[in-house]
Amino acid sequence: MGLKEEITRRHTFAIISHPDAGKTTLTEKFLLYGGAIQTAGAVKSNKIRKGATSDFMEIERQRGISVSTSVMTFEYDGKLINLLDTPGHKDFAEDTYRTLTAVDSVVLVIDCVKGVEEQTRRLMEVCRMRNTPVMVFINKLDLEGQDPFDLLDEVEKELNIKVTPLSWPIGIGATFQGVYDLYDKDLRLFEELKTKVEAAAVHIDDLSDPRLDEQLGGDAAALLRHDVELIDGVYGKLDMGRYLSGHTAPVFFGSAFNNFGVKEVLDTFVRIAPPPGPRPTDHGEVLPDEPKFSGFVFKIHANLDPNHRDRIAFLRVCSGRFARNTYYHHVRLDKDVRFSTPTTFMAAAKTIVDEAWPGDVIGLFDTGQFKIGDTMTEGANFNFRGIPEFSPELFRELVNNDPMRSKQLEKGIRQLTDEGVAQLFTQQPGNKKIVGCVGDLQFDVIRYRLEHEYGAACSFQTMQAHKACWLTSTNDAVLQQFIRTKALQIVQDKDGNPVFIAPSGYMLELERRNNPEITFHTTSEFKTLAVDKA
Repeated sequence: MGLKEEITRRHTFAIISHPDAGKTTLTEKFLLYGGAIQTAGAVKSNKIRKGATSDFMEIERQRGISVSTSVMTFEYDGKLINLLDTPGHKDFAEDTYRTLTAVDSVVLVIDCVKGVEEQTRRLMEVCRMRNTPVMVFINKLDLEGQDPFDLLDEVEKELNIKVTPLSWPIGIGATFQGVYDLYDKDLRLFEELKTKVEAAAVHIDDLSDPRLDEQLGGDAAALLRHDVELIDGVYGKLDMGRYLSGHTAPVFFGSAFNNFGVKEVLDTFVRIAPPPGPRPTDHGEVLPDEPKFSGFVFKIHANLDPNHRDRIAFLRVCSGRFARNTYYHHVRLDKDVRFSTPTTFMAAAKTIVDEAWPGDVIGLFDTGQFKIGDTMTEGANFNFRGIPEFSPELFRELVNNDPMRSKQLEKGIRQLTDEGVAQLFTQQPGNKKIVGCVGDLQFDVIRYRLEHEYGAACSFQTMQAHKACWLTSTNDAVLQQFIRTKALQIVQDKDGNPVFIAPSGYMLELERRNNPEITFHTTSEFKTLAVDKA
């Protein structure tokens, strides 16, 4: 099979949602249909009774939430699917934002009871920035939720995207009987399947077919006919061009927990979701069918296997063919490296692969040479764009509770911040370590992992800080004078770049006005770009 054939058979997507909307449960059911697992895990009462496949970290199993992006690869209906399950909790949003740079489309899960929630809006904003194609799955139809038409209106208004229903619920909550597949003209009757695949559908091409009344009863059949007529008049047929450009979202209804309405999503997804597309670089776009390999690192994870203390860099292949034991160019380090054990994933489980193609996500054993955003090529010198670190919202001083384990703490905090769990800044004199996060829960995860993975006991001390800004200037003398004058608020990031930690929003604006020759960047993307993308 050639390069173009390999590209067209691949779909790489992320599942995103607000916490508890059913994202990880939907992931499990996709894996069930793909034959990747035989029975799905269940998340109940915020405890994992049978651990969800995608929640592989110990702290995730304890808390019943996803705190790290998982990568899972499986085949379905002749297509190779790379599925990225992302954290839903807002405190881990940055991991999700970076993951969205590595996918070609998104499935957005919405709770029919709660509707569009805060984190849903934030994630959708990132998708809109990149014009990422989005499919919507409205979940938990077996519970007493909102009216489906009201939900569609809310999605359009709150997420600023047009919708086109491709399935429609018959009742809701206690009256939920199933869904009608508007795309394939199939009727699926509801039953609580949970860990099994759905029963075969009844094909009803014409809603005037008397079998509809036999299956649903007269009142429900009449309501479905009325609703479908209204849908056709208001929403019309799916415009594929607008879907692929990120302006229209197909919508499906179902219950992921009961494994109902899921197959419609997966069947339609493999037919209409885009294959791997072009990626922006600082030297123009790279097309997937270009013969030479290129890719970028969007995630790093230490201790994926606690027994081996390994460190894996997740690389998205963007063009050409990646081959095992072949030398490729590490652009930032300006050196050639090769990999003898590249892997594909099923959450924590890894399988060595000999080759990978555009759209694939592979794991590269990392000895500390990778950073998030690094570009690998087959000799060319360019950098993929759009994978920045954002200015943290919370800052804590890292306190060593066991001086005898200082080396372990130093190694641990550097490896964890390399993953993008948080950002690490160092202040002199004294080599003070400051950790920046976007949410309190991240500090709990860091403390837990430092203790259980590195044997280093620590605590965090609150400090007054508003925002971290990277500093650049065309006038080096002015920049150095500012650094000397503001020494108590100046730190260095892990690459040695000067960073100003503003104690308040007012002070940040004051310094910007008083120092017009200095640029205060709120993302780190200036490291690979000539302009700030904040």
